[in-house]
Amino acid sequence: MTADTAPRSGTGSLLRSQFALFILVGGTAAAVNFGSRIIFSLWMGYATAIVLAYLLGMTTAFLLNRLFVFRETTTALHHQATWFVIVNLLAVAQTLLISLFLARWAFPAISWTWRPELCAHAVGVAVPVLTSYIGHKHLSFR
Repeated sequence: MTADTAPRSGTGSLLRSQFALFILVGGTAAAVNFGSRIIFSLWMGYATAIVLAYLLGMTTAFLLNRLFVFRETTTALHHQATWFVIVNLLAVAQTLLISLFLARWAFPAISWTWRPELCAHAVGVAVPVLTSYIGHKHLSFR
């Protein structure tokens, strides 16, 4: 076996497994976000429900990322939390803009009528996955 064909380990596999854990944690936080938005929408408007659900999902994500994904960080807790909030403020803006754009303009333009707010929010929650991972890896939990 040559160096070119040898199995690779080390940083590459660590990053893949760390990203996989990030996706798993993010999926859990997204489920909290998504489910709570549906419940919040019973009592409040769509945009307000998105923001409050995002905050609940963000809290879930911070705790799970700190416990399971970025365990070897040397950054102080208050710095982690500050950067986590900053990165997530950018992500909630992405989520809100995409959700509103799809539900209010794009879906009506293509005559999408099957649960447009639910579908728009699902897409909106999924979009910031990569940008959030990069932000948290290099800022929140460096």
